Amino acid sequence: MPTLTVTTKTQITLRQNSLKHLGVAPGQQVEVHKLPDGTLIIGSHVQDGDVNDFIACLHKPDAPVVSIDDMNEVIA
Repeated sequence: MPTLTVTTKTQITLRQNSLKHLGVAPGQQVEVHKLPDGTLIIGSHVQDGDVNDFIACLHKPDAPVVSIDDMNEVIA
């Protein structure tokens, strides 16, 4: 079993094969669950929602509707 070293900043670095096993790439998040016996469980963070939820948050009911022709006119 591999061991990890705690740095002076109290950080650890997971090995590349461990991150690959979790399915985690650089920039993504992991979750850490603490068990009462002092064990930590590390897993990949699964994001709730999808792109439609994000698009829906951009909708503003009171905003005016702008046509493509109107946009092109402003650009010109």
